Amino acid sequence: MQALKYSRQRESIKELLMARHDHPTADMIYTDIREIYPNISLGTVYRNLSLLSDIGEIKKITTGDGADRYDADTHPHNHFICRLCKNVMDLKMEDIGYIKKSASKDFDGIIEDYSVIFYGICALCKDCHKEH
Repeated sequence: MQALKYSRQRESIKELLMARHDHPTADMIYTDIREIYPNISLGTVYRNLSLLSDIGEIKKITTGDGADRYDADTHPHNHFICRLCKNVMDLKMEDIGYIKKSASKDFDGIIEDYSVIFYGICALCKDCHKEH
């Protein structure tokens, strides 16, 4: 594979993402990165996020019914998506790495990675819902 050419914009996108823990969308990243690179296009942001995800430097979280979210934390961890506010957050829990071994048991291919997303109502929405 050919070495990836250095890109100041791509590196800035990655640094911006590493400073955030709210799993932003490409549009959110675009809004922030324009403060550094006013002439950057949304397409450039999307291409660089896709490339960073493809090479494993960031994780893309597909939410199902909303925009993809991005996470600079590539260590194995799980996510929770609130079905009301659509917020995506890290879910602190015990290691469930055994799930990969369990899935591989009767599968002839090679499972390289897995992603678990939990859905429900976050604490903020739960509290707001109680008040009404």
